[in-house]
Amino acid sequence: MSTEPRHLILNLLLGAAQRRLSAREAVAACALFGIRENSVRVTLARLSAAGLVEAIDRGEYRLGPAAARLADEVAAWRGVERRVREWNGAWIAVYVGELGRSHRAALRARDRALGMLGLRELDRGLFLRPDNLAGGVAAARKRLLELGLGHGAAVFVARDFDAARERRAAALWDGRALTHAYRETRAQLEDWLARAGSLSLEHAARESYLLGNAAIRQLVFDPLLPAPLVDVQARRDFVDAVLRFDAAGHLIWNRFLRDGPARRASTRARPASDPGRAPPRASRPAAVATLETAT
Repeated sequence: MSTEPRHLILNLLLGAAQRRLSAREAVAACALFGIRENSVRVTLARLSAAGLVEAIDRGEYRLGPAAARLADEVAAWRGVERRVREWNGAWIAVYVGELGRSHRAALRARDRALGMLGLRELDRGLFLRPDNLAGGVAAARKRLLELGLGHGAAVFVARDFDAARERRAAALWDGRALTHAYRETRAQLEDWLARAGSLSLEHAARESYLLGNAAIRQLVFDPLLPAPLVDVQARRDFVDAVLRFDAAGHLIWNRFLRDGPARRASTRARPASDPGRAPPRASRPAAVATLETAT
């Protein structure tokens, strides 16, 4: 799968120190994926015109206002387990039947908001998820509106469905597939960490970006279901593996962006610790949350 410069730059900005990225760093990162310098600079100009990035100094960029709110939401993946509470059997319900469907941008924002909070459609226009999110329906309503749900939607708590509808609600998610994905991705990340030291620095940076981006996307869009709908401990173990992978990625990408091409030529990745000289500023992560949904 090819890596688009638009997504790569946004993702690197999300994970960068103080969310700042120089054009030189963007060019070096994109070169790992066969993206030419001219394409990088054209992409930066287009992102700037769209308000997704903004120049803050000569040759240096940060996320723009059009991406900042979603970036904050996505970047919260490290604390996903703090976003849940015990489930009492009730459901958070969202009814969007009165909202229009002709405005494509609004529809995309609505679908993204519903997806990021793990809501699924039970009946036409009625979306549900277990009421196990910290802060309850009030916090869920606030997040949904901030993500673009639309102010005409009704967000409320539903309970005491008939038995048939309760069964249908519980079957909206494939809990076994989710649990399998937690375990499979965790094993993939741990296997990569075990062999990362044998990889060249460029190879490690490229692979860790691709693996980390996919794993964090999996977390960002995880519905955070309670037991017995999923194996909650398997999810916690998965989150822990992603955190460890992210820490290793920080070290790898810091070294990649710090060292020049000549010094990188024969360098191996050392994700565990780096006793070398301190970087001029905080490290860049390889495992970065995806901002693809913002674009």
